[in-house]
Amino acid sequence: MEKVLIYTTSYCPYCFRAKALLRSKNVEFDEIDVTDDPNLRAEMEHLSARRTVPQIFIDSHPIGGYDDARRLDATGELDRLLGRPRE
Repeated sequence: MEKVLIYTTSYCPYCFRAKALLRSKNVEFDEIDVTDDPNLRAEMEHLSARRTVPQIFIDSHPIGGYDDARRLDATGELDRLLGRPRE
């Protein structure tokens, strides 16, 4: 399985949805909460070229936020990126 990393904030509803989507697929992920850490947020912005949360990475490749992950899931591409057969 590929390594999944998600940057979040504690108050973001899309972050909660993104984590729920990953959990529904039994995907283990590491979470970096950037709520009170401008350095971590700057790191996220540098790596993703985006300012909004969540930002999801699969094997260090940015896939975007919740809406992006949901679209990828709907087409089966998320499973492919995760290195698994489509559910």
